[in-house]
Amino acid sequence: MSVQERKERERAGRERLIVATARELAEQQGWDAVTTRRLAERIEYSQPVLYSHFRGKREIIGAVALEGAAEMAAALRSATSAAIFAATPAATSAATSAADGSRARVTALARAYLDFAASNPAVYDAMFQLDGGLAFAREDTPEPLKDAFAALLESLGEVAGDGVHPGLFTEVFWAALHGLATLTRAGRLPPEDAERRVELLVDRLAVI
Repeated sequence: MSVQERKERERAGRERLIVATARELAEQQGWDAVTTRRLAERIEYSQPVLYSHFRGKREIIGAVALEGAAEMAAALRSATSAAIFAATPAATSAATSAADGSRARVTALARAYLDFAASNPAVYDAMFQLDGGLAFAREDTPEPLKDAFAALLESLGEVAGDGVHPGLFTEVFWAALHGLATLTRAGRLPPEDAERRVELLVDRLAVI
């Protein structure tokens, strides 16, 4: 390994540590507790070293958001893939079998999305609530954000219905999931009805 390669590896390791520490602190105490001073103390780096990687808290939030987007995309794809294998094989026709498979995938996707938001509230906030300096719905949107949307589109595009743009349908379904996630977390919705909301969302919006 060359000296340059070693330095690049060390730099990447420091960046991963900074992001992981920010996530841990935010999940424990909220994003208000995440400051460059506290991060520097926790990871035992000087603040100038930290600033050599990130210009400030905003960029750190953005890095956490990108990491979270990649994790969410993986969780959504894993859930929908598992749903295909778990779908009942007792269908009476190919059309019924396809419908059962689509319903299982979309339901699994919705549950996985809501589970991710509930299990990673600080990361979810970094992705969708806080200013991490990231562009959404533009040509320069970072690839992890595009891929997270693609993970939604892969299952939702097929149930958009005739004459409905798959991307627009996915945006509407995503907005509904985001609303459920944020309202439930804020205590605005009774938690005991969570599963019924998912079923209603799938049955009313998806064309299956």
